[in-house]
Amino acid sequence: MSARLSRLLRSMPLKLALGLVILFSTVSLISLAASYFVTQQSLEQGIRANLTQDLAGFRAAPNAGAVAALVEAVARETDPERRVLSYLAPNRRQYGNAAIARDDEGYHIVSLSQDSPELKGQYLALTTSLYGGQLTVARSRAEIDALRRVFVNILGLSLVPTILIALSGGIYLARRSARHVARVSRTLDRLTRGDLKARVGPVPDWSDDLAEIGAKIDQMAHAQEGSVEAIRQVSSDIAHDLKTPIQRVAVHLDDLSQRGDLDDAANDLLDQAKRELDGIVSVFGSLLQIAQIESGSPGSQFQPVDMIGLVSTCAELYEPAASESGRRLNAVVPEDVPRVSGDRNLLLQMLANLIENALRHTPDGTDITIDLKARGDRVILSISDHGPGIPAHETENVLQRLYRLDRSRLTPGSGLGLSLVSVVARLHGATLVLEDNRPGLRVCLTFPALQEPPGPLAQG
Repeated sequence: MSARLSRLLRSMPLKLALGLVILFSTVSLISLAASYFVTQQSLEQGIRANLTQDLAGFRAAPNAGAVAALVEAVARETDPERRVLSYLAPNRRQYGNAAIARDDEGYHIVSLSQDSPELKGQYLALTTSLYGGQLTVARSRAEIDALRRVFVNILGLSLVPTILIALSGGIYLARRSARHVARVSRTLDRLTRGDLKARVGPVPDWSDDLAEIGAKIDQMAHAQEGSVEAIRQVSSDIAHDLKTPIQRVAVHLDDLSQRGDLDDAANDLLDQAKRELDGIVSVFGSLLQIAQIESGSPGSQFQPVDMIGLVSTCAELYEPAASESGRRLNAVVPEDVPRVSGDRNLLLQMLANLIENALRHTPDGTDITIDLKARGDRVILSISDHGPGIPAHETENVLQRLYRLDRSRLTPGSGLGLSLVSVVARLHGATLVLEDNRPGLRVCLTFPALQEPPGPLAQG
């Protein structure tokens, strides 16, 4: 789940949606901030204009007593929470509904009423000297504070839902895009594993650009399939065409060996020629077998195969050969390994090739281990030895036909053993991995376990 979420968060549609959300949010914030600033300035200017008019009205009074009486009259009808009137007369007497006080923390507006000794909130105030006294008129900034709350509410009601909707749309597009990418990825994986018949195919709800990409991949796969098929056909034709001449050479060598007038040197050369010819026949036989496996469709003839019996049989067959060469062949076979679907003869030959490869390349006195186990819905077969192993950069090359490492050119073999193993593994949907056994080589084959109820075992 975490891996899928991580891929979703890294997907391009979601990144584009996040980018658009950030861009939209930035523009919206700038617009709202500019609107708030302009509206706030307008309100402040209106309040200051009202304060100026208030002062002008009080300046019309003829003397200090008239100002005090006018302030007292207006103050009785005025809520100090909204407007403050304060006149400090020349005789130091305070008139109005509030007074300006100062302490260590700054200036405060204190109500002259017994019910509310101190007024909260912020005010805009104008002060002037009038007839020897000091007149102060102040208006509350409550409207500006309310404006701030209004803009915050607008921001929350407009921006947050937009962000949520945009992110939801981005996640939807990302998941939809992930399905399209997964389809293309599965096709490419199948092509990489050698299934050249894999195609993306037409998808009705794809956009034109995705449909064009899928068509190009299918076109490439079709061309690759044709090229590989041509190469396979050429290899098969060469093997078939050379089969008869090679058999004739073998007959001529047999006829020559029947002659009694050959000296020892000639007989030695004749034996060497037979051995070389046997190697050539083995190579062509392996090439023909690989071509037959790849060109046929044995998957339709697969049957349940008991891997426990197959490994035990192969271990019994090769145990004497291993003992004669001073090696130990160990088979670790549990009793609860599920069966796999396949061709028993091909699987047996595959395992035989791996054991022969281990016997050929390991020193005397070393162990060769065949390990069979089940893990979840998979059956894992591994063959481990303590030979020279295969360098990490060569693990892909040794699966190619006729490819041999430089150090292996002095040992018998055709370079087709691991190639045949790779073809059989791919045919059975198995994963083939060549690992370092520290020291030596570990060949690990992971098969999908048969999901059907146990039935009669296939007998090849």
